[in-house]
Amino acid sequence: MTIKLLLNENFPLPAVVVLRRQGYDLLAIKENCAGSSDVDVMAIAVREQRWIVTFDRDYGELIFSRRLPPPPAIILLREAHYRPSEPAEWVAALLRTPQRFDGQFVVFSRGAVRSRPLLQVV
Repeated sequence: MTIKLLLNENFPLPAVVVLRRQGYDLLAIKENCAGSSDVDVMAIAVREQRWIVTFDRDYGELIFSRRLPPPPAIILLREAHYRPSEPAEWVAALLRTPQRFDGQFVVFSRGAVRSRPLLQVV
């Protein structure tokens, strides 16, 4: 399974660099479309079939309350304090078993990983 990532604007640049060096196919909003709205970011992810990786909790509302079309997966990182490259380690660890998280809204913290299926818009 090949995973394409969309790293939200709040994803730290040092972690972007680490993931890119590891060979991940990624689009970093910070580099390509800074200032894009969450709705626009979601649309890019859906169009390009990319997993969103973010620290922004608003994506849960867009999926579960507003029922916008979901991307293949969303990974919400819920850590307030970390080394700038550390999020790359978390994402790489999660992607060791991508089939576990495909089609899921994943919430990662150092103490737990939770997930729930994304709503499919019909």
